[in-house]
Amino acid sequence: MPAGRILFLLLAFFLLTTIRASGPTPGRGRPADAILTALPVSLSGSDPRQRRIGGLLFRRGWALSSDDIRFGGISAMQVANGRVIAVSDAGFMFEFGLPESGRRSRVRIAPLADGRLFWRRPSSRDSESLVLHGDRAWIGFESVNGIVRYRRLGWRPEAGTRPPSMRGWRANSGPEAMVRLADGRFLVFSEGRANGAPTSAAVLFDGDPAEPATRAEALRYRRPEGFRVTDAALLPDGRLLILHRRFSWLSGISAKLVVADLSRLGPGAEIGGREIAELRSPLTVDNMEALSVTREGGRTIVRIASDDNYMAIQRSLLLEFELAD
Repeated sequence: MPAGRILFLLLAFFLLTTIRASGPTPGRGRPADAILTALPVSLSGSDPRQRRIGGLLFRRGWALSSDDIRFGGISAMQVANGRVIAVSDAGFMFEFGLPESGRRSRVRIAPLADGRLFWRRPSSRDSESLVLHGDRAWIGFESVNGIVRYRRLGWRPEAGTRPPSMRGWRANSGPEAMVRLADGRFLVFSEGRANGAPTSAAVLFDGDPAEPATRAEALRYRRPEGFRVTDAALLPDGRLLILHRRFSWLSGISAKLVVADLSRLGPGAEIGGREIAELRSPLTVDNMEALSVTREGGRTIVRIASDDNYMAIQRSLLLEFELAD
């Protein structure tokens, strides 16, 4: 990534701590179909032939854009049967097919209804984490540290709460990542603070985290030094893949993927993992916030997407890899 672009991106992230870039009104407007354009990107800006980083093999990638200003800010996603369902940090849901490079397609955009469950202001619609299971969806909202369960047909809210175990998290720190385990429990991660602390908070729910009566246990996650959690997804073997990001005035923007073993989950447990890949300049990278894992044709496919913060100097990237580790 050129030095000038790095400087602009870092300045943008600094400005975002105080003001919001020009973009859509959070959670407003009617559901609509829009045009989605996907331009191909390579893994490396300096070597288009590079295909491998750590335990990942690059398959393909796109820079996404739309004629609807509500598209962008992707903060969580899940891919299934060739379809992407994503949510944005402005409270919108997107659904679209996996792109064909250079081709225009359609994206469905819908505001996430809040149902007045626990917020009163538009900024509360900062959706950061997503779980899909059957005909239900669970979405974590950062600024209020709440979780809402939706019926996917119509995306109407059914239940929601601000779990006591998450109320002490800072307004811009979580719930940044959420996964549903095979036994029906939910694991939710705080993003963590950029304060040099070696661990960040996590919560293990015995069942549905959108129900106020669900029991929860506090855990800790030992994150890579200098990185903060942005998303997580289960691997087919039951391990957890965790996505992280870092902003640095010296090295620019980077992302890191870690594999963690969940076999010893319990009250007070500390989750740790092993790094398998890092994206940093000159590799293609932006504010990577969304992660999805699927099993396709006997291969484990990892997709990550970026939150462009609705800023023209950033991009909505969608990168696709095969897990080789």
